[in-house]
Amino acid sequence: MPDNACLETPRLYLRPFVMEDVPDLAAIFSDPDVMHFMPKSSRSPEKRAEATIELHIDHWQEHGFGFWAMIDKANNCLMGEGGLMLWETAPEVELGYLMAQAYWDKGIATELAQASLAYGFETLHLERIVAVASPGNRASRRVMEKVGMTYEKRDYYYGGECVYYAINRDRWQSVEQSKTG
Repeated sequence: MPDNACLETPRLYLRPFVMEDVPDLAAIFSDPDVMHFMPKSSRSPEKRAEATIELHIDHWQEHGFGFWAMIDKANNCLMGEGGLMLWETAPEVELGYLMAQAYWDKGIATELAQASLAYGFETLHLERIVAVASPGNRASRRVMEKVGMTYEKRDYYYGGECVYYAINRDRWQSVEQSKTG
């Protein structure tokens, strides 16, 4: 595992972002299919990536957790972002993820989500983690369901209608125990 990795999964190194990641994240942000369900922005992909990485760095410094740079172990390339983020508007911790299209439909988001939930419940000792997605984002909803999150409601977040899923520590422990038999 590289020195700057926080976590390692079978296919991922999860490490804090650095400003040198801006070009690679901007390339991911420049794909309209990747950004289809994300809040719209008037900023260029480069400016959006810069602001996003600054936000992630600041969040880690302030809260001791945040979104990781998702690094592909096979080629050491940035494949996306994901992890846990404290909402500014509510006392909730949100699971989130976004990755380059080349990594879709391979279980990578589920792998990241499982690692993030484990980190949240085992390391941060959180009691509850939430996630939201556009109602039409079936892939994201499926990831939430695969990791044991349950649908709670429809509401408005990030300027649009979203489905809201959550999992508490007890439910997560039950899901994890069912995996080990």
